[in-house]
Order: sequence, then structure tokens, then C-alpha cells
Amino acid sequence: MMFKTFAVLTFLPLYGVYSAEPGLTVHEWGTLTSVADENGDSVRWVSLRPPADLPCFVYHLGAQCVKCAASRVRMETPVIYFYSPRALTASVHVALPSGVVSEWYPAASGAAADAITYGNAGKIAWNRIEVTPGAAPSLPVTTEPSHYYAARETDASPLRVGAENEKLLFYRGIADFEVPLAPLFLPDGKLELRNTETEPIPFALIFENRGGRTGFRVVGGWTGNLVVDAPELTGDVSAVQEHLGAALRSAGLFPKEAAAMIATWRDSWFEEGMRIFYLVPRKTVDTVVPIRVDPAPSALERVFVGRVEVLSPAMRQALQTALVSGDTATLPKYSRFARPFCDRVLHEPGAPRIAPAAAAFLARADRVLTPNAAPCRVDTPPVVTEQH
Repeated sequence: MMFKTFAVLTFLPLYGVYSAEPGLTVHEWGTLTSVADENGDSVRWVSLRPPADLPCFVYHLGAQCVKCAASRVRMETPVIYFYSPRALTASVHVALPSGVVSEWYPAASGAAADAITYGNAGKIAWNRIEVTPGAAPSLPVTTEPSHYYAARETDASPLRVGAENEKLLFYRGIADFEVPLAPLFLPDGKLELRNTETEPIPFALIFENRGGRTGFRVVGGWTGNLVVDAPELTGDVSAVQEHLGAALRSAGLFPKEAAAMIATWRDSWFEEGMRIFYLVPRKTVDTVVPIRVDPAPSALERVFVGRVEVLSPAMRQALQTALVSGDTATLPKYSRFARPFCDRVLHEPGAPRIAPAAAAFLARADRVLTPNAAPCRVDTPPVVTEQH
């Protein structure tokens, strides 16, 4: 696919006094994905796969493979919805101080200046968003399937930015901050969940998929350290989705928004491996991804799900066996997290000797992955209307 690029020149600071808009509601959801080391801390990792599927009309940062850079956090698919009883013009400014904004749609007037180093803070702005409740504009789609489209399935007001129509503002990025949840396995097989912030983590769900057998354990709000049993593999994914949906709604999302978030990540959240989903405290979200909306909405909800991938004892044993035997059928089961976990196994004392086939498989993570240069075919192009 041929991705668009967009130059960035200016960005306004996220402070000051702004007018309020009665009846305006703004909701946002997104995922902060990280990988834990043996102490529970976030590691800098590189995905073994290219960036996930996005429609070719989505803008991205330059020609470099930003997602090929090692970072601690993948900020995945934040989307912002507007609900308004009347038509209005708004602006949104988002910052990612420890990273870069790598993809976005519609066209924006601000993004990071440096795709690899973090010397320049990531940022993005939409300076003129026309909120058009009751309108039914044509939205861009492509022939290739994409999880992107699931996020549109809400009652949010349509938006127009320039000549581009959408139901949401979309962006992604990579960052380099420590997430508030540090999980580690204890010698007895239990999990210790350390909340490194002062704010309670309101909800967490430990999930494991081991060869198609799944299990989960739900944890309520806590501060400090909490020790829990690993989940028994007697559950099913539908029950996990119900618990996650209830948690998202409780955190402030509308039912269709919660359903859209789960539909967006259904294929990825429940794949092979062990991970912990948790609701990121709002104070943490506003610190690591500050936002400004003008006019100020009557209600602003920001619901981010943290996703921490953990290396369970069973996974470690499976990876050791696969690396020694060159089992390149098992290694891909761990998807984009295969590389950081294999690195863990290979750097432990008494690490196994890796088979040539396994070494070749892992070497793919070191190659620079660039977008396909095929033409972008948009089946339903944005409707161009006069600006009012």
C-alpha cells in the first residue's frame, strides 16, 4: 500500500483557558501495549511483524519504519469521538512527550518531528474539525480488510476535516515511559501485580491462551502489591469479552464504543500467550498523553486499556524447545511478541543453543520493514463539500 505522509510545522501548547460548549461530549479509547521482563519492568522491544493492518488512506510519519524502532510502549489505536446536539467547529491537540505519533487520520496539522529518537516530543493537532450531527457523509473504505473500520460502529457525530470525512479522530504512536503495572512470577507460580503509581488500578484481567485452552482471572481495584493465582485454563474467550466490556462501560465508554474497542482488537487480544489487561488510571493517561479540546466539552472521558505481555513458565519451556529444535511452526504463535520473549530465553544463564532455522526466523525482526508501494484504492472517497 502507498501510505500518505504529512509535513508538520507548528503545534500549540496544551494550556490556557478555553471556551466551554454545553452539551458537547468527547470520548476516547486506546491501548498501551508493553512487554514485561523477569522483574515486571517494561522492556524496549521490536515487533517480529510489520505494523498492523491499516487502510492505505491513513497518514503515517515519513518513509521510515517507525514501528521497527525499539520502544517500551506501543500506543495503539486511540480514537476520539464527538457527540454534539448542534453543528460546531472544534480543535484537538494531543501530545506524546516521550515518543512519536506515527499514524493518523484525518489529515492533521501537527505530528512528531523525529521518527526514531525521542529528543523531540511527539504531538499532533487537528485545528479545524467540523462536527456535523445528523449528517450522513460517505466515509473512505478500501477493498483490503482492516480492523480500523470497527471503530466507526458508534453513534458519534460525523466529522469533517478539510475534504475528509470520518466518524472519529484516529492516531497511533510509540513511546518510552514505564507503565503503572509491573507483573512478575513468584517461585511458587503465583503472580505479583505491582501498582507503581499512587492512583488505584481500577480493574485487571489476567488472560492465558495455551494451545487453544484459555483461562482468565479478574482482579478488582488495588494500590501497592497484590499476589494472585495464575488463571486455570478452564474459561472461554466470550466470558473474557463480557468482563472487559463491562469494565469499559464502567469506566465511562458508551456500550457501542466498548463493543467497537473489543471488535477492533478481538484477533490480537486473545491470541497465544499470557497477558494482563488493566484500566490505566485517568491521571496516568492525562500525564503520558495530555490532550486539549477546544471548545471544552461538558464531558471528556479517556479510557485506555493497558496490555502487558508476560512470559509464563509454560511459554518459556515451549520457546526453549522450539529454539533448540528449530520449530518454526511454534515460534509464530507468539506473534509480534516472539522476538522479545525469545531474547529473554536466549539471554538467561544456561541458554540453549539455537537451531539455524530458529535463528533465521528471529533475524526477520532486524530487517527494515517498509510499506508496500502498491497504489491506494479507495472505494468510497471522501465527499468534498464547501467550507462554511
